[in-house]
Amino acid sequence: MIVTQALETSLNHEGITLTEFSELALRLVDYSVICRDESQIEQTLYDRFLRIEPLIRDYLSVLHIRLLHETQFQYVRAYPPGSEIPGMHDEQHQPFNSGLRQRLSQQEIAVILVLRSQYDKSLREGAVDDNGQVMLSLEALSIAMHNLLGRALPENQHDRKKLFSRLKQLRLIQFSAEVNIDDVLESGDTWIRIRPMIVSFVSDEALSVLKGQDLTGEEEKECL
Repeated sequence: MIVTQALETSLNHEGITLTEFSELALRLVDYSVICRDESQIEQTLYDRFLRIEPLIRDYLSVLHIRLLHETQFQYVRAYPPGSEIPGMHDEQHQPFNSGLRQRLSQQEIAVILVLRSQYDKSLREGAVDDNGQVMLSLEALSIAMHNLLGRALPENQHDRKKLFSRLKQLRLIQFSAEVNIDDVLESGDTWIRIRPMIVSFVSDEALSVLKGQDLTGEEEKECL
């Protein structure tokens, strides 16, 4: 109760209620990421985060959850203990399985790794827009999948929609607002935007998978 009262006092100075604080904390734990340009809801939550960043960091640190705040592209991502974060190391706390630790299928892992490799390629070529995003056609993605991993995108429309919806949920890709995802995925001419969040989602070390690690197994692995 004393801790709650102290928190409420600190929040009152910023004009934020305990309910609003809880909403922000739960969003980070449930979704693991908040991107300001994703929606009006996430814009509100991100702006709220800016006002109480030290408080939310302290609160989540009790659970050994760490936050990566990318101010340039205006997003914040939450990591469970033991996760690899670019430029940060946590040797003290071991990984645990929770809602924060994303359970991904082999197909999802493969596509995410290839997306990261294509993002890095575009970075080297200077083909990145002002928002840090990279344009990639589904045809180019399919070719890269084949060349790098010897795998293909799902042929079944339902499976393909599920895959790309998951990638969008993780804030790794984005479609144009006016585009219907069902129409988009039927054409190889479709273009997606790879978001800069891909860099904080996949470590440089994880890219070594593309240089020899077998990704043909059926068991699920953790990307974070």
